[in-house]
Amino acid sequence: MSLDVTQFLLNAQSPDGAVRKHAEDSLKQFQEQNLPGFLLSLSSELANEEKPEESRRLAGLILKNALDAKEQHRKNELFQRWLALDAGAKAQIKGLLLQTLSSPVASARSTASQVIAKVAGIEIPQKQWPELIASLLSNIHQVQPNVKQATLETLGYLCEEVSPEAVDQDQVNKILTAVVQGMNASEGNSDVRLAATRALYNALGFAQVNFSNDMERDYIMRVVCEATQSPEVKIRQAAFECLVAISSTYYDKLATYMQDIFNITAKAVRGDEESVALQAIEFWSSICDEEIDILDEYSSEFTADSDVPCYYFIKQALPALVPMLLETLLKQEEDQDLDEGAWNLAMAGGTCLGLVARTVGDDIVPLVMPFVEENITKSDWRQREAATYAFGSILEGPSADKLAPLVNVALNFMLTALMKDPSNHVKDTTAWTLGRIFEFLHGSALETPPIITAENCQQILTVLLHSMKDVPNVAEKACGALYFLAQGYVDAGSASPLSPFFQDIVQNLLMATHRDDAGESRLRTAAYETLNEVVRCSTEETSPIVMQLVPVIMMELHQTLEAGKLSTDEREKRSELQGLLCGCLQVIIQKLGGMESTKYSFLQYADQMMDLFLRVFACRNATVHEEAMLAIGALAYAAGSNFAKYMAQFYQYLEMGLQNFEEYQVCAITVGVVGDLCRALEDKILPYCDGIMTQLLKDLSSNQLHRSVKPPIFSCFGDIALAIGENFEKYLIYAMPMLQSAADLSAHATAADDEMLDYTNQLRNGILEAYSGILQGFKSSPKTQLLMPYAPHILQFLDALYNGKDMDDTVMKTAIGVLGDLADTLGVHAGPLINQSSSSKQFLEECLASDDPLVKESADWARIAISRAVSG
Repeated sequence: MSLDVTQFLLNAQSPDGAVRKHAEDSLKQFQEQNLPGFLLSLSSELANEEKPEESRRLAGLILKNALDAKEQHRKNELFQRWLALDAGAKAQIKGLLLQTLSSPVASARSTASQVIAKVAGIEIPQKQWPELIASLLSNIHQVQPNVKQATLETLGYLCEEVSPEAVDQDQVNKILTAVVQGMNASEGNSDVRLAATRALYNALGFAQVNFSNDMERDYIMRVVCEATQSPEVKIRQAAFECLVAISSTYYDKLATYMQDIFNITAKAVRGDEESVALQAIEFWSSICDEEIDILDEYSSEFTADSDVPCYYFIKQALPALVPMLLETLLKQEEDQDLDEGAWNLAMAGGTCLGLVARTVGDDIVPLVMPFVEENITKSDWRQREAATYAFGSILEGPSADKLAPLVNVALNFMLTALMKDPSNHVKDTTAWTLGRIFEFLHGSALETPPIITAENCQQILTVLLHSMKDVPNVAEKACGALYFLAQGYVDAGSASPLSPFFQDIVQNLLMATHRDDAGESRLRTAAYETLNEVVRCSTEETSPIVMQLVPVIMMELHQTLEAGKLSTDEREKRSELQGLLCGCLQVIIQKLGGMESTKYSFLQYADQMMDLFLRVFACRNATVHEEAMLAIGALAYAAGSNFAKYMAQFYQYLEMGLQNFEEYQVCAITVGVVGDLCRALEDKILPYCDGIMTQLLKDLSSNQLHRSVKPPIFSCFGDIALAIGENFEKYLIYAMPMLQSAADLSAHATAADDEMLDYTNQLRNGILEAYSGILQGFKSSPKTQLLMPYAPHILQFLDALYNGKDMDDTVMKTAIGVLGDLADTLGVHAGPLINQSSSSKQFLEECLASDDPLVKESADWARIAISRAVSG
């Protein structure tokens, strides 16, 4: 198919919709009919200096999208498609891309850099295109700065796309040498220096060996620190970004450089452009993150076998670091409270101060309090706001003993400021600080005398409810403070001091949701979230008021369903409101459905509620579906077997949820609801099990479904088996092989990082919960023998888990439970198998000696079941 690709690329950017659509369709057709020709045409367009810049840029973008995608399954398809192309066509395309790096047009060079890196990301791990890195490095010695700049940019992108293991150390050294040389102050061209600095940022993950060598590390650090002093602001910013990345990747190598780094960050924070100063603060925030993680992991005790010692950089820098951060708090912007995405020096400084407080605890208090006391009563709003922000920032980290006396003095002052300060900025930050006081220094877990007493509770509530009528950003923060105030009383029982004011609180929150300006500053969302928390933490004494809420919220949901024709924007707002109302009903259902005293009278609303939820599903919006699905799960749990009457209507939506691969959170929640239904309906769910099991098995076989949904699907097998007992027989031949192959994979998985280990343990736990449910479901059934063929494999799985030594406590508890279930259900038939198992005995002994009470309890039960099976 011959095609003037230039004209189509230009037309695809036309303001005329019809012209645009025709061009897009033609390009798509060309791609489908002749992929090699299509990609070659695009790379020729990109490389051709006589073509218009717009068509070249789009050609490069389409090329890039033909090689990569966000979704993993799609990415894999594109990888395979490229690898399968004719070698000659690929060589031509790659040659044209490399040629484009010399183009005088900056956008063409930049696009070519990205496409080359995408191709490298596919080919280098396959040991293809071995000459690429050498050919790029030879460009570095070119005289023209634009070729150097484009090549360094390409090396940077390449390091982003290719994993370090795929490139040998000799080439890594050459890449780093080229990049660091390009960053040197002796490099006269600032575009080259900027490209090199940005490339280093991506290449740092490759530099493990180089950072372990003192001389090489010193050289890299010197060049980075010098680049932070460049006359070009973009280079200074990129250099500080490198320092931030180094602080997290090579924390343990920083000790000798910290004094110099402090000096250059302090200079940038105090006198450089905001974009540079923000990165300088980010360096210290990143060091805090590292030290918080290390100290958490070793519970503040540095032990000899730890991976990385804590160097206490923050503690050592405190006397100079804290004053520097306090100065930034005075650099607020006039309207930062009104802009949700605002990020400036004052906000970055306050965030860093909060992290410093979490890192060093009590030591920060004497360094911050003089600033607070000196500025809190000043006439300039900036000083009052900075003092309040500083105080609020240090409330997490230091001990309650250290903070309580200060908070007791400050509380009255803050309440007065929230009512009377003339500045909205100050009121906004004051309400936020009160929220932090209630979050960290209020609640039954604290051993210090309570900050909120019967005497001051009424005053606090009066002020917060009054502030909910203030401008939206202040009202939103007041809702947040009330949220944490209510949360602190979750265990108060009937003695909650909020009970006498409950009606007032609920009314004020509902009024806030109805304000004309409730769409600003997230006020409506905050008011509903707070209402939910107030209901969740309420006592039996206030349940009649919660009961009165049911028809009110239902009526509001009903009204959103009656709306006529809406614009896109209005539809979005309506969906958001429906989500909030379904979320609110879910909390009310859990509260009233969970108390015997209210359950019966509450369930009179179940029919109307279910009708509303089913109508919400017709609205086709993922967020709303999640909330409605969760509410239905709660209703099923409350209604128990009576929920069966809704299943015929609800089932189609349940099936839709299980098929929703795209919005995988909806799928995950629906899987959870299947579990709720199993517990509520027990064997009444049987008529729907064929459909549900078919869909769950499809989900597990799909490579499109997000991996996080797979563990709960396995658990769901267990829920279904528990609900329908021996009727699960017909699903064994499908479910058990899936469980076995997943068990084999998860038992021998080597986790590359903590995230992967967490996922592996979730998967193991899901598989074990499935085995447990199936074994318990068949207990006392004449068909238990059907499970015998699977028993050896289950025991092998348990052995492999025990020998792998990387189970978390949850998996350990479920695993020892499965051993007990096996013994309990299969009885004497299981005895010989358990005796033959290589590690059952040690595993049981280890669990019996566990510090975790839940593991121990599970093990005690398993021991009794096993001894019966073995001695039987």
